[in-house]
Amino acid sequence: MKKYLLIAVLSLAFVGLIGTSCTDYLDKAPESGLTEEEVFSKYANFTKFFYSVYDGKTGYNIKCAYPLYLAFWDVKYGWETLTDAADASRRLQGHDWKSGLMGPSINHVTYDAKKRPILASMFRVIRVCNMALDHVDEIQDATPEDIEDLRAQAYFIRGYAHFALMRVWGPMPHITHVIQEDDNWDIPRLSKFDSFKSVAFDMDSAFTSFEKAGRIRRDPGPGEDGHLNDPHQKRPNGVAAKALKARALLYAASPQNNQNGVKDWEDAAKANWDAIKVAEEYKYTLLPFDNYTDNYYGSQYTNEQLWAWSAGNGRGYNHGELMGIMSGIFQGKTSYASGECPTQNMVDKFETKWGDPLYTAEERNVATASKHYNEQDPYKDRDPRFYKAIIYNTASIVWTTVPTGEVKNKANIYYESKNGKIKYATHQDQGYQGVTRTGYYVRKYCGDMSVKNKTKIHMTDPLFRLGELYLNYAEAVNEAYGPSGSVAGAGMTAISALNVIRNRATMPDISPKLTANQDIFRDRIKNERSIELCFEGFHHYYDLRRWLDAPKVMAGPLYGVDIEKVPKSDTYPTGFKYIRQPLPEDRQSRWYDYMYYFPFDTNDYYKLKNFDTSLNPAW
Repeated sequence: MKKYLLIAVLSLAFVGLIGTSCTDYLDKAPESGLTEEEVFSKYANFTKFFYSVYDGKTGYNIKCAYPLYLAFWDVKYGWETLTDAADASRRLQGHDWKSGLMGPSINHVTYDAKKRPILASMFRVIRVCNMALDHVDEIQDATPEDIEDLRAQAYFIRGYAHFALMRVWGPMPHITHVIQEDDNWDIPRLSKFDSFKSVAFDMDSAFTSFEKAGRIRRDPGPGEDGHLNDPHQKRPNGVAAKALKARALLYAASPQNNQNGVKDWEDAAKANWDAIKVAEEYKYTLLPFDNYTDNYYGSQYTNEQLWAWSAGNGRGYNHGELMGIMSGIFQGKTSYASGECPTQNMVDKFETKWGDPLYTAEERNVATASKHYNEQDPYKDRDPRFYKAIIYNTASIVWTTVPTGEVKNKANIYYESKNGKIKYATHQDQGYQGVTRTGYYVRKYCGDMSVKNKTKIHMTDPLFRLGELYLNYAEAVNEAYGPSGSVAGAGMTAISALNVIRNRATMPDISPKLTANQDIFRDRIKNERSIELCFEGFHHYYDLRRWLDAPKVMAGPLYGVDIEKVPKSDTYPTGFKYIRQPLPEDRQSRWYDYMYYFPFDTNDYYKLKNFDTSLNPAW
């Protein structure tokens, strides 16, 4: 009797845990007469089954864990608008989540296939990976290298899915086998530390198989034919496995999850150094600063990206999926569109070009005394990354593209009083629902796309890039060995690793007074992460949690800037009056400790004794 690969789609409690694959391909397998043996013995059939983890047509696939993919949804907010870094310009669901209110909308990230069902997707992906690992050696028409490549990908994606679940919902069981209907599926959680450690173990297995497959890097290095152009470039590789191990151990060592004190930081430091060495050995490099934004738009892949999701170039300035990132003003839509709008809190993290911190009033006073900063000319002489990441009042933007070249204009984010009436400038037009309430718009992903520059750009999500590894290394080494310490044999201190990132952005080495001890330098590393990784999706959101900084940072207040056009004078040299002011009360963040993790659906709590409310009882 033939054994058909049946699909059991069970609702409510962790559909992906106890169902099998949700792919269109295998849903139809019984109808087409394919047996398990035929599916798993033929390379073409096996890959159609397994590659559903990347592109499953039913809405459940690994993309739900990609930060840019989350931003491409109709509820119009992303991870960073749930933090102090940004405000979603329209007052929508994201503001409720940011203040600790979720309610029934949690289904948007659990099971709703029309939204971003992270929970169901990751459990289903894990199951597909375990099935692939069980059967990969049954393939009869593939090379040993191709079989090892599939094995490596299954280990990697399984670990990545577990990692995504743990960051959102807390510690998880590490599921390494296919759970059948008769098995006990109410599996106890691991500890926080062991949850992340288990991801590192999967990455060790993945790297071993990537090495056997000759896929430590998928494409040839720089200068060689086929560079950045492998047909399977979107699949992970051995360097990405090293990078995910390094990231997982950094999370394991962090205050939220640390179990063994300094030793955990030492392990994280060693893992990140190992990842840097392998990446450099395989000729990955930081992009020159002039090409910095190629990591996000304008290029399909770059040589800094260790693994990236190419979102394609079919999205233009007014594409519906960009309504959560781009304001309605730039999309030409008075309603519907929202937009990520950096807060003044975020803007203040960008130093002067001389390296003066500006986050606190005291720091700004010191920089002002040095004539490096003027509160009424606040955007002059800033960290060059500021100009690539944020649209501010008077920022140079592409207004239109003509055959003879680009015509540039200025962003107009201000108002003026005339004859007792308020007149709003172009980018402060109150007729748009998606107008900024902070005085800023995000530039990093969207470049100069707008209704006045009707272009389409290729957008890419850098899931892992080399720049992050230097920051991870600096953080772990500082905690393990201090600012001037290093991993044995590394020859790179925490300070020098941070300076690699700063120098690429043409910023000077960090001031010695800011590296005087571990505590002072820790704050600068956190600030550098906020700047270098800003608006890349999830980093800042999860950094606040793993550092246990969220109670302080998310307690607010969040600020924007009021910008009034006035006559030029010694006091107002730019012709604008800048006043910091708190955002409206309904746009402020709140913090409750249950916000460290998302809740499950209510029905899940009733069905899963091992997934009770102990981590976040208020949910």
